[in-house]
Amino acid sequence: MNANPSLEKMQSKLQMANEMSDEKKLFRFNGVLYPSLMCPEEHLKALESMKAREDDVMLVAYPKCGFNWMVGVLRKIISEAKGVKTEARVPPLIEFFGPDILKAMDETPSPRFLGTHLHPDNIPSSFDENKTKMLVIFRNPKDTLVSFYHFSNNNPVLPSVESWDSFFSQFMSGDVPWGSYFDHALAWEKKMDDPNVMIVTYEELKQDLSAGIRQISSFFDFSLTEAQVQQIAGESTFNAMKQSSANSHGNMGNVIFRKGEVGDWKNHFTPEQSREMDEAFNKRLGGTRLGAKLNYQQHCQ
Repeated sequence: MNANPSLEKMQSKLQMANEMSDEKKLFRFNGVLYPSLMCPEEHLKALESMKAREDDVMLVAYPKCGFNWMVGVLRKIISEAKGVKTEARVPPLIEFFGPDILKAMDETPSPRFLGTHLHPDNIPSSFDENKTKMLVIFRNPKDTLVSFYHFSNNNPVLPSVESWDSFFSQFMSGDVPWGSYFDHALAWEKKMDDPNVMIVTYEELKQDLSAGIRQISSFFDFSLTEAQVQQIAGESTFNAMKQSSANSHGNMGNVIFRKGEVGDWKNHFTPEQSREMDEAFNKRLGGTRLGAKLNYQQHCQ
């Protein structure tokens, strides 16, 4: 069995993180916090000149909105539809690549599978210019916050979390890696009419994964039989992904795939915190189409 160089590189970064002080694990770039080991300033600057292609398959998500789950689903869709396996980067985040990998990506045959947690204003302009299709996944902010909290608590490349209350405050003020959830949501709200952008929610996919696979395949112009759709759905439940994560994500598997539940926020939020999030959501996303799509009332009250 061939070693996965991408996985090996990640394990090496995790080892470095264990020897690094918390203060050095994050840095600000254009006002936004990023993990210094995984996407240093050199990486973010190199992205500005990245050449996107029209047939790139681009997956976008704010952290902990279901990105890694959808990475697995999209890999299977591409494999079934095109008969090709995409290179197993862990994960395929363009901000993790750096100049050397970006150069190698220019030689990679299509379709290239790419992903990012970046705010849409920070995604390289060539993606818009070349009309690259982007699948964007969002999740209700309460469950996103809980998942982000546990992820930060168990991820050595991020600073250790002082407490649930302190992380709640940081999330609400946008003082977390990749910035404010609400800033991301409002920026994608403006792109709801873009034919090259498809926004899906974590909750929709949990409810009916087969329907989501059909929609996503159609959006990227991939043709799947119903048998293929059902096979992918069966192999792509959160529990199935979690069980296979030791092979795909090494030691990080249990950190990345934790519970995958809708409504876990009820085990963490105080009534005051719940009200604070409700007020923030209504103020920032109330009356928006993305806000309606997130079905906040059903999932968060």
